[in-house]
Amino acid sequence: MRIFTTSLAVALLMSATAALAAKDTIVIGMQDEPPVLDPTQNAAAAIDVIFSVNVYESLVRIGEDGTVKPGLATSWTIGEDGKAYTFKLPKGVVFDNGEKLTSENVKWSFERAGSATSTNPTKRHFANIAAIETPDPETVILRLKAPSSLFLSYMASGGAAIFDPKSADNNKTTPVGTGPYKFKQWVKGDRVVLEKSPTYRDPSKAQIKQATFKFVPDAAAQVPALLAGDIDAFPTVGATETLDRFKADSRFQVVIGSTEGEVPLILNNNKKPFDDIRVRRAANHAIERKSIIDGATSGYGLPIGSHFPPHHPWYVDLTNRYPHDIAKAKELLKEAGYPNGVDVTIKPPPFAYARRSAEIVSAQLMEAGFRVKIEPVEWAQWLDVVYKQKNYDMTVVAHVSPWDQDNYTRGKDYYYGYQNPEMDALMKAVLAESNEAKQKDLYGQIQRKIADEAVHAFMFQLPRTGVYAAKLRGIWKNSPVSVTDLAGLSWVD
Repeated sequence: MRIFTTSLAVALLMSATAALAAKDTIVIGMQDEPPVLDPTQNAAAAIDVIFSVNVYESLVRIGEDGTVKPGLATSWTIGEDGKAYTFKLPKGVVFDNGEKLTSENVKWSFERAGSATSTNPTKRHFANIAAIETPDPETVILRLKAPSSLFLSYMASGGAAIFDPKSADNNKTTPVGTGPYKFKQWVKGDRVVLEKSPTYRDPSKAQIKQATFKFVPDAAAQVPALLAGDIDAFPTVGATETLDRFKADSRFQVVIGSTEGEVPLILNNNKKPFDDIRVRRAANHAIERKSIIDGATSGYGLPIGSHFPPHHPWYVDLTNRYPHDIAKAKELLKEAGYPNGVDVTIKPPPFAYARRSAEIVSAQLMEAGFRVKIEPVEWAQWLDVVYKQKNYDMTVVAHVSPWDQDNYTRGKDYYYGYQNPEMDALMKAVLAESNEAKQKDLYGQIQRKIADEAVHAFMFQLPRTGVYAAKLRGIWKNSPVSVTDLAGLSWVD
C-alpha cells in the first residue's frame, strides 16, 4: 500500500509538472499547399511561408517592420558607387546535412540562380550581378553592373536562399538549410512538419520545438478546426465572416493587419479581348469595389486603383481613375467592336477571397455586357494553366511580394502579357535612383502608368485576418513578406 501511495504521488507530481511546462509545439493552418518545397524552383508564396527564415536562409531578411535586417550575413557594407556589396558571414555555420557554410556557397547559389538554364522565379534579380568574389570563407563581395535601390530587398527573398550544392537538387522534396528549423516530414495533401535544428548556430533562439503546417483549403473547414483546438494559429482565415465569433471567444485572439498582397482582376493583355485597352478600361468601369470587398473579405480589405500597397507612404490613391459606370463600360465595349457584348472566362484559384471575388465580379461584368463563365481551378492547375501556359482570359490572385512592380517589365513572356517601353524606362530609372524624394515621384508615375494602361482591374489589398490561440506570443500583425517567423513564437502559461 505504501509503495502504491508513493508511486501515485510521484505520478501526480510528474503530471502537475508537465501541466505547468510551457507548450513547445504548434499547428499552423494554411489555405494552400506548396507544390514543391524549394523557393528557387517555384513562385508559390506558400513555400516561403513555411521554409524561408525557418529552414532556408538568405543573406538578409525582411523584419516585421518591413526593413532589411541581418539574415545569414551578420553585417554588410555598400561601396560609395553603390555597386559593391560586401557581406560578412558567421563562422561555424553548418547545413542540416552537416556540410559547412562558406562564401563559396553564396557564390554557387547566386551563379545557379542567374544562369541561362535557371528556373528561379526571381532570376531577373541576379542579372545585375557582374561579379562575385570570395576573398575568404566568411566574406562575399557582390559587384553590380549598376546601382539598384532594391538590391538588398531582392537578396532577402526566398529565391536568394543559400544552398549546399550537394543537397540542392533534392530540395524540392527534402529541404536542407542553415536555419533554426529543419525539415522532418511532408504528407502531401495534409501537412509539412518542421523540427528545431540541433545544429543551428544559436540553439537558444527558438522555443518552439516542432511546428506543423496543416493544409485546410476549405474556408468553412478552417473554423471547426480552430474551435476544436486542432489548429493553434491561422494567419489568414478565409471565412472572414466568422471573425466576430472568434473575437467573442476568450480562447482566441483575432489580429487584423495588412499584407503586401494586391488583389486585381487580372486581365490577359496578350489575348483577345483584353489586348484592346478599351476592353480593359470597360472592365475597370464595370467593377464596384465596395461590394467586392464586403463579399470577399467581409469589409476588411482596402480598395486600390493600382499596384501599390495603401499602407506605404508613397501610395497614390487611384481608386477614382475608373469610377463605377456601366454605361461607360458598354460604350467602350461598343467602340472596341463588341456592341453585343463579349464572351470571357474567369479562372480563380481555390482561395476564399479569389473564388468569392470572382462570383461578385462576374455579376458586375455581365451588367456591362461581358458574358462571363467561371471555371474554378485548383492551385496546382492554376500554376500550370494560368501562370505558366498563360491560358486564361481573367483570374484573381494576390501578388504578395514586396516591391513587385517590376512584374510590369517582364514582357509578354510573363502571364500578364503586358509590355510597354515607357514602363521599362520608369522601372530602370527608379532602380538607379538613390534620392528618396525622386524615388517617391517615380513610383507615383509607375502607379499612374499601370492604372492608365488599365493593365488589370484593381480591387483591394488583401488583409491579414489572423485567428490565434490566446496564449500564443510573437505573432506578426502585418505581413511585409510571406514568412512565418517560428523562432519568434512562444507560449505563455
